[in-house]
Amino acid sequence: MSSEHVAGPRVLVAEDEALIRLDLVELLQGEGYEVVGQAGNGEEAVKLARELTPDLVVMDVKMPHMDGITAASIIAEERIAPVVMLTAFSQRELIDRAREAGAMAYVVKPFDASDVVPAIELAMARYAEIRAVEAEVEDLHERLASRKAVDQAKGLLMEGLGLSEPEAFRWIQKTAMDLRKSMREVAEGVIDHSNAGAPTKKGKKKSADADA
Repeated sequence: MSSEHVAGPRVLVAEDEALIRLDLVELLQGEGYEVVGQAGNGEEAVKLARELTPDLVVMDVKMPHMDGITAASIIAEERIAPVVMLTAFSQRELIDRAREAGAMAYVVKPFDASDVVPAIELAMARYAEIRAVEAEVEDLHERLASRKAVDQAKGLLMEGLGLSEPEAFRWIQKTAMDLRKSMREVAEGVIDHSNAGAPTKKGKKKSADADA
């Protein structure tokens, strides 16, 4: 048995305000994360992400040279790592843009460990789900369709069975393995069952059957 120290997830921190960056690095290290790099602007964040391939990137929304949303979209598109965005309360309107760019979670400043750690765990879990779904198919269009089906099925399972988001994904993943089917097939089965069986909830469109 090796007695080597086992480090936590490797994190890249991107924040242009030095004091906030130092506070964040200290917080992450205190929670057992290994900070492998620090960036002061979006361009540097993308460059370091490509070089270091961290397990996670924590990045401010607004930074010089390249803003955090643009940098997050590049990191997400290249499937380097999940991204957690930092945003000031006054920048809440940027959250939707950040999500569209591929950010997995966000934290509103000022923050502490009770804000940052759950956001990191959520981001890493969501990213792992996406990679697991995408690993099943090569075609980009098929990957997108699979992710949409799995997301819709997760919502139905969360609503119908009272599961959390990770529990709903694990249910789909385990069922797919047990039945030797793809997660998309299992997800579409959940959706079809919901459309055909139980009364629609929250006014879900009946036209879903026609689209299937």
